[in-house]
This record gives sequence, structure tokens and C-alpha cells, in this order.
Amino acid sequence: MKHPILYSFRRCPYAMRARLALAASGIKTELREVVLKDKPAELMAVSPKATVPVLQTETGRVIDESIDIMRWALDKRDPLNWYQTLSRRQQIQCDELIANNDGDFKYYLDRYKYADRYPEHPESYYREHGEKTLQNLESLLKENGCLISEKWTMADIALLPFVRQFALVDKDWFNTAPYPLVRDWLNHFLLSELFASVMTKYVQWHANQPQILFP
Repeated sequence: MKHPILYSFRRCPYAMRARLALAASGIKTELREVVLKDKPAELMAVSPKATVPVLQTETGRVIDESIDIMRWALDKRDPLNWYQTLSRRQQIQCDELIANNDGDFKYYLDRYKYADRYPEHPESYYREHGEKTLQNLESLLKENGCLISEKWTMADIALLPFVRQFALVDKDWFNTAPYPLVRDWLNHFLLSELFASVMTKYVQWHANQPQILFP
């Protein structure tokens, strides 16, 4: 293969964080937009999990975890200093933030988004548990400017797509919630050229269609 192949879905926050790291690194990939209800056989052949994102490198290596795709890209090229220049302390903090995001926060985010599917508790219950993460992020932003530094790092980029989803569940509530620094941090991301560059809409990928290169 001339380029790595990235199986992606535009709105998936996991795929979004992978595209953000690839865009920042400038590593050209062949992007294959997946419709989750109609997954291509090629995706399922390379990754039995059949969840996006999946990256197949030029050597045939398959990476099917979004954080691993981020690390792969930033290990190769990190012009914005998101990852390679982190101190050991910052690396540990980054890992802890991602673990919480992909664990507790994602658990309550899913139930907050689809509270009607989880009638054991009201929507407000799931939101309040998700707010514990927002409270921590607000404190970190007050201390550092961004999560672990004065500038974006891998930690910010890995979490922002999920905070975006949380904010979209109830925009009126989020816009008045006691997290002004989280709002500013998120809005800066949403208005960035980087975010715009990874949110281009692509048609569903099918075999034999013209190659789409990203970024």
C-alpha cells in the first residue's frame, strides 16, 4: 500500500480523535468512510471488532484502538508537540484523563444521551455523574490553561470530542452550567481550523471507488 488506510465514521468521537492526530501529524492516509449499519467486508476482514476507527498501516499492521492510532501517528510526527515532549508526569496525567474519559465519563455520557433507554434513573442522574469529570476539567483548565499544559496536548484532543457530545445533549443547560472554562476550551476547539479540517463530509466508501486522501 502506498498510504495507510483509515476506516472512519465522521461523527464517532473515537474516529474523530484519530483523525485529529493524523491531521496534526500530516501523515497521509486513504480515508474510507463507514456507515455503521452497512459495514464493508474489508473492514471486518482486517478487524473482527469491526468498530471504527481502524488503521491499516503500509506494512499491514492493524491498529483498532483510537488511542493507539493517536500514539502511532504522533510517534512518527508530532509538529504541534502534543505527545513527544510530554514529561513523565504529564504522560501519567494524560493516561489517567483518557482512562477516566473512556471509562466512567463515557459510561454516563451514553446514558445521558439515551436516557430513555436507561429508565433506571432520570436523565439528570446521568448528567450529574458526568459532571464529576467536567468539574475536574474545570479545575485543570484553571490551573494550566489547557488540561496538562498551557497548550493543547494529546490529553485535550483525546477528550474534546466526548465533551462535545456531552454539551450537545442539552445545549441550554451546558451554556449556563458552572463550567465557563470548559465552555471556552470547547468553543476554541470547535472554531479551530483543525476541527473543521477533520469534519468534512464524505460519501460511504465502496470498493473500487476513487481513493480519498486525508488530510
